[in-house]
Amino acid sequence: MSKLTAASTYKLASGFQIPVIGFGVYLTPQDVAQNVIYKALEIGYRHFDTAQYYNNEQEVVDGISSYLKDHPNLKRSDIFYTTKVDTPNQGYEKTKISLEQSLLKAKALKYIDLVLVHAPLTNKEKRLGTYKALQEYVETGKIRSIGVSNYGISHIEELYNWEGFKIPISANQIELNPWLTRKELVEYCRSKNIAVEAFSPLTRGKRIDDPELTALAKKYNKTPAQILLRWSLDSGFITLPKTVTEKRMVENLDIFDFELEKEDFKSLTHDDQYWISAPHWDPVTYEG
Repeated sequence: MSKLTAASTYKLASGFQIPVIGFGVYLTPQDVAQNVIYKALEIGYRHFDTAQYYNNEQEVVDGISSYLKDHPNLKRSDIFYTTKVDTPNQGYEKTKISLEQSLLKAKALKYIDLVLVHAPLTNKEKRLGTYKALQEYVETGKIRSIGVSNYGISHIEELYNWEGFKIPISANQIELNPWLTRKELVEYCRSKNIAVEAFSPLTRGKRIDDPELTALAKKYNKTPAQILLRWSLDSGFITLPKTVTEKRMVENLDIFDFELEKEDFKSLTHDDQYWISAPHWDPVTYEG
């Protein structure tokens, strides 16, 4: 594999390219989101991940569009914008209504690069209805790629077994970290050409003081957060850190000048553990 840079991309099943590192905006307040996105673009981020549930789609789009206006050398095609269909909006008709709202907010961007089903937490009829609507929007060109989030193998199989399945699943965005490697699910996704996106790669800060992590940070002259992000990249995941501070934005992108040595990567990878940063919330295992 060629050396990754901040500009590196992976090819999705849809044929479009997705940057290997993104910028998450969960819990980014509306009143600061536009400026945060503008600053992130200045620093070098080109991939932004929001959701209907986050209530900041408009502000994220405004940050992107104002930056593009101020920097004519940068094209819309240089930016990758993701949103997600909220769980209460699942089902064919509700999904279409919610997508129209998301597209209206993204009007300045002309299209949405990737739309994910946020979680499988409804039922088969609603999940399939949502995917049916997403497929129709891909056919109109308003959405380029579609995928899922927080889906386990059974949820993905449900799509493959559905007679209405036409457009490939481009990505599955799931929580991943060295103590939550979801090896079976990741290998399954890769066997189906589904890109794996990692949210909460920094463990919501809960494992930042892990002794093994701090020792590696010292060895590589990096921060524990940078070690976690590099572990995610070295695992082949599309990595989605989030922050609102400029210092952390810079730090989180400063991870392309080193790689973890094989032994260090191996020792940090705990396939035998299943540690979730937000206990009692793991939609991947949802049955219903």
